[in-house]
Amino acid sequence: MTTHQPQATRVRWMILAILFAVTTINYADRATIAIAGPELKKLLGLSPVQMGFVFSAFAWSYVLAQLPGGWLLDRFGSKVTYFFSIFLWSLFTMLMGGVGFFTGAAAVAALFTLRLLIGAAEAPSFPGNSRIASAWFPTNERGTAAAIFNSAQYFATVLFAPIMGWLVHSFGWESVFFVMGGLGIVMAFIWLKTVYGPKDHPKANAAELAYIEAGGALVDLESKNKVAATTKLDTWACIKQLLGNRMLLGVYIGQYCINTLTYFFLTWFPVYLVQERHMTILKAGFVAALPAVAGFLGGVLGGVISDRLIKAGKSQSVARKTPIVCGMLLSTTMIICNYVEADWLVITVMSLAFFGKGIGALGWAVVADTSPKEAGGMSGALFNTFGNTAGITTPIVIGYILEKTGSFSGALVFVGANAVVTILCYLLMVGEIKRFEFKTPVMRKLEPVRDAA
Repeated sequence: MTTHQPQATRVRWMILAILFAVTTINYADRATIAIAGPELKKLLGLSPVQMGFVFSAFAWSYVLAQLPGGWLLDRFGSKVTYFFSIFLWSLFTMLMGGVGFFTGAAAVAALFTLRLLIGAAEAPSFPGNSRIASAWFPTNERGTAAAIFNSAQYFATVLFAPIMGWLVHSFGWESVFFVMGGLGIVMAFIWLKTVYGPKDHPKANAAELAYIEAGGALVDLESKNKVAATTKLDTWACIKQLLGNRMLLGVYIGQYCINTLTYFFLTWFPVYLVQERHMTILKAGFVAALPAVAGFLGGVLGGVISDRLIKAGKSQSVARKTPIVCGMLLSTTMIICNYVEADWLVITVMSLAFFGKGIGALGWAVVADTSPKEAGGMSGALFNTFGNTAGITTPIVIGYILEKTGSFSGALVFVGANAVVTILCYLLMVGEIKRFEFKTPVMRKLEPVRDAA
C-alpha cells in the first residue's frame, strides 16, 4: 500500500507578492518628491543645487540608518522591524503634504527634515527583503525572487507616476503625499497579518519546508527561537570582516554605481523631461512610466535568466555576473540622448537603457547568495549603505552639473560612466560568488540573567 505524499505548498510566492507590493509603495513614496519637484521648485524658488540637496535628503538618513536597521532586523526579526518601518515612513510621507503651511526657509527646513525622517524609517526595507528571500527561497529560485521584488522600483513608476502626475495637476502637489502616505499605512497592517518565517507560517506545509531547505534556504533565519536571546552579534568585528572581503567589497561598490542610475531616475528624470525636453508635468508623469515599464520587464527577465543558468548547470558566478555585465553595458546607451532631438527617440533610448539596468540589477540576489548566516541583516545593510550613498551624491552632482552647464548632457555622461564602473567591479574585483564565512567568531554568548532574590 502506497502512502500519498502531500504536495508542497507555494506559500513563498505569496510572501514574495507581499514583498513586491510593499516595495512598490516604498519606491512610490521615494518618488513623490520627484513628481512634486517642479511645482515645489517653483513655489519655494529653489536653485538646481538647492533642489539637488532636497532630493538627496532622503538618502543621507537612509544611509546612516542602514547599520542600525540591519542590527534591528538581526535582533528582532523582519516581521516586527519591517512593520514599524512601513508605518513610520508612510506617516512621514503624509506629513509632507503639510509643508505648504510654511513659507520661505521654514518650508525648506520642514521639507528637508521630513525627507530625512522618511529615509531613516525606510532603512530596514531592502535588507529585510534580502533576509526574507534568504529564508524562503532556494538558491535556484532566489535570483527570480530578488529580481521581482527589486523590479518593484520600476513598477512603482509605471503604476504611480501617471497617478501622481494627475494628482498634482488636478488637486495640487500636497495631494500626492496624503494619498501615498495613507496607502502605506494600510499596507503596514496587511504586512503584520500576512508575513511570517517559513517555520512559523500557518499555511506552509512540511513538504515546502523540506524543498526550500534542501535547496539552500535558511529556514531558521526568521523563526521564533531563543538563540537571539542568548547570543549577541559583535557588530564591529562583523563589519570589519565583511569589508575586508574582496568579493563583498566589489559587490558593495558595484551597487553604489548601479544606484546612481536608480537615483537619477527617481529624482532628476521628471525634471529632465520638463526642463530639457519642455514637457508638461502631466505629460512627464505619463512619459516617465515608459522607461519604467522597460526597467520592470528587464528586472524580471534578468532574474529568470540568472536562475535558468543555474538550473542549466552554470556556476553562481556565471549565472549572476552575465546579466549584470550585459545589462550595465546596455544602460550606457542613455548617453545617446545627448545627440537626438525627437522626444519619441529620447524615450526609446531611455527605455532601452532602463531595460538594461533592470536586467543588471541582481545585486540583492548576490547579497542573498553571499551573506553570512549569522549576519544577513548586517551584510544587507552594508550593501545598502554603499548603494544608497549614490542617493546622496547623484542628485547633488547633477545639481552642480546643471548649475555650471545649464544642460543635462554632462549629467547623462556621469550616469552612464557609473554603469561602466559596475562592469569593471564584477569582472575584475568580485571573483567567485559564494556564501561568505567569518574567519573568526562574531557571535558572543550573553550571561544568563539571575533574579536579584
